Amino acid sequence: MFRFIGREEETMEPGAIRAAAERRRSETVERVRQLVELESPTGDGDAVDAVVDVMAARLQALGAVIARTATPGGSHLVAELPGAGALASAPPALLLGHSDTVWPVGTLIGSPWSAERGVIRGPGSLDMKSGLAIIEAALAVTHELGGDRMPARVVICCDEEIGSPSFDTVFRQALTGVSCVLGFEAPHSDGGVKVGRWGSTRLRLSVAGRAAHAALDPQNGVSAIDELVDQLLRVREIVADEGGADGGTLLNTGAVSGGGRANVVPDGAEALLGLRFAAPDVERRVLDRILSLAPLRAGAVVEAEILSQRPAWEPGEASAGVVSALARISAELGMPFRAAEARGAADTNLSGAMGVPTIDGLGPIGGGAHALSERASIDAIVDRVALVAAFLTTAVMPTSPAEP
Repeated sequence: MFRFIGREEETMEPGAIRAAAERRRSETVERVRQLVELESPTGDGDAVDAVVDVMAARLQALGAVIARTATPGGSHLVAELPGAGALASAPPALLLGHSDTVWPVGTLIGSPWSAERGVIRGPGSLDMKSGLAIIEAALAVTHELGGDRMPARVVICCDEEIGSPSFDTVFRQALTGVSCVLGFEAPHSDGGVKVGRWGSTRLRLSVAGRAAHAALDPQNGVSAIDELVDQLLRVREIVADEGGADGGTLLNTGAVSGGGRANVVPDGAEALLGLRFAAPDVERRVLDRILSLAPLRAGAVVEAEILSQRPAWEPGEASAGVVSALARISAELGMPFRAAEARGAADTNLSGAMGVPTIDGLGPIGGGAHALSERASIDAIVDRVALVAAFLTTAVMPTSPAEP
């Protein structure tokens, strides 16, 4: 259950918030440009930390206390910003983003930053440098306007694009005591926020065989590639048994490797699988069967290893109060509001699955995520700044703070 605290609906000042967000239009676009031009591919610790450094400095200027957790791929950031006025003692809202992108350093050479005709372009512009800029700008608006504001806990992951393998402990600790989680990934194509996500598991299926001469001694070889092909067919059958996409399961074989020469029976092969699940029970059944795969050939060894895993986050009552608050605030700001489940996974899968009130998709409308056509609407960026700032000055919170 949720209750509203702080400003009453009739005393909320949507015009002032919108005007403050609009005054920051050029500054916010400049923030996005700076972040986009700091190329930050996952795993490049120095490049990712350059983005974290910028965000840490901006948040410190707003009064945040900064904590960083170093990893080989860069630092996770947790920034605590105090509230003010009647909301100073409210449980914090957790604002969630990530500093890494899928783009290697040098992508800007062929796909440079631009801001023309109301659209920004460049690698990482949508996913999710604009989301980071929205977080900072919304917090700046609440400070500029003064008055009541709830505390904010900004959490930025450094390896989200590969499933956040080093983030779990940091994120779980950061969830303690929060009222809700707001995620700044891109929204649905119509601008709708995301109120549930399919689970996502990245898995390596590897096979060890036995090498032999393919013509002179084939009977003494065990082809790892042949075994892998047959195992992949079994995986497809497992997914089909659950009804495939219609039953809430998606499979993508994203990479296959093995062997080396046409005249040698290959002794090793592997495939990288991406699996998506609409519900936890489907996830458990499929993964139990894949993790129990047995070899079909004598002498072959088959191993399935989970590389990263995000649980299914099913839409539910836990987030209903936050959804209602955002819908009400959007109406007062003169903005459309829609909400729907998404198939893509993100860090919000964890908080949503744990029952913490969670909304994602608070980044701007755009397109081309993970493609050279990546882009975001400048008007949508300004709208999101106003929406988030208004939410932080209204404060919808559970009657008991979330304790995951």
